[in-house]
Amino acid sequence: MKNWSIWPSITEQAQLGRKKNALFNETDGREDKYVYASESLLAGIASGSVESLVSSPFELIKLRAQVTSASRIPSSTSVVEKAVVSPLMAKLLPGYSLDIRVLNNTVGLLTTLPTKHSNLVTALKDYPWMMTGSGRPPSVSDVKRPLEIISLEGWGAFWRGMRAGLARDCVFGGVFFSTWQILHQAMLEWKAVGMNPPPRFDEEVGPLAPLAVSLAAGFSGSLAAAASHCFDTAKSRSQCIVLPKFVSMERRFLKFQLPGKRFERWTGIHPADRNVLYRGLGLRMARSGIASFVVVGGYLFAIDRLLPK
Repeated sequence: MKNWSIWPSITEQAQLGRKKNALFNETDGREDKYVYASESLLAGIASGSVESLVSSPFELIKLRAQVTSASRIPSSTSVVEKAVVSPLMAKLLPGYSLDIRVLNNTVGLLTTLPTKHSNLVTALKDYPWMMTGSGRPPSVSDVKRPLEIISLEGWGAFWRGMRAGLARDCVFGGVFFSTWQILHQAMLEWKAVGMNPPPRFDEEVGPLAPLAVSLAAGFSGSLAAAASHCFDTAKSRSQCIVLPKFVSMERRFLKFQLPGKRFERWTGIHPADRNVLYRGLGLRMARSGIASFVVVGGYLFAIDRLLPK
C-alpha cells in the first residue's frame, strides 16, 4: 500500500513544474505569468508614489472646495475688519482680517519710541508681518481657487503634505496589490485541487469567477484603506492650513525643524493630530472596498460583454 503522505500536494506539484520550466523563458526566467506577492508590493509602492505626485494639486483644490461649502457665513464684525485693511494688503493677502484689540496693544507698546509717522496705526497696517501678531491668517474659504493659492501660498502649496501623501499612497498601493495577488493565487490553487491531471501553470487553471475576483479586490481595498488611513488624515489636515509664502520662506531661512518623533517627521504627521488620526476609518474602509469591488466587477463585466466569445 502506498504511503500517500510522502507524495507532493497539488500546490507543490504546480510550484515544482513552474521551477522546472523557468529556464525556457529568455526574458524573465518564467514560462508562465506568475507574479510573486513581493513583486506586487513593490509595484504598488511605485505606482502609489506616482499617483501621489500627480493627484496632489487636484486633491488640494477639491478638499478646500469641500471645506468652503461647509464653512459658515462670516459675521458682520469680520466684514468690518476686512474693510479696514489697506488695498495693498487685501491684494497681497486675500481674506486677511485685522484684530483691532491686538493692534491697539501693539501701538501702545510702541508709543514710547520716537516715530516719524503722524499716524502709526495706518503705517502698521501695511506690513505683512503684522498678520502673525495683530491679525488672523486667511481661512480656507478665502483661499480656494488656483490663482488665489498661487498668489498667496505659491506653487509649492499644491504639493503640501507630500510626505503624508507619499506614505498614504505607497502603503495603500503596496497593501492593495500584494493582498489581491495573494488572494488571487489562493483562489487559483483552490480551483486546481479538483483538476486531473494537475495543472503545471496558472494559465491551465482557467479564468476565475468574476464575482470572486471582485470580492477579493473589495477586501484588499478595505484592508489597504485601514493600513493607510492615518496618513490620509495627516495629509488632509495639512492641506486645510493656509501658509503664506513669506512664512514658508522664513521657515526655510530659520531651518525650521518639524515637530514630533522621527517617524512622525518622516511621514508628515503632526503630533497635535495623534488623537484624530483614525477618525472616519470605517467610512474610508467602506468607500475603498465598495469602489474596488465596483471598479473590478464593472471592468470584468464590460470585457465579458465587449469581447467576442
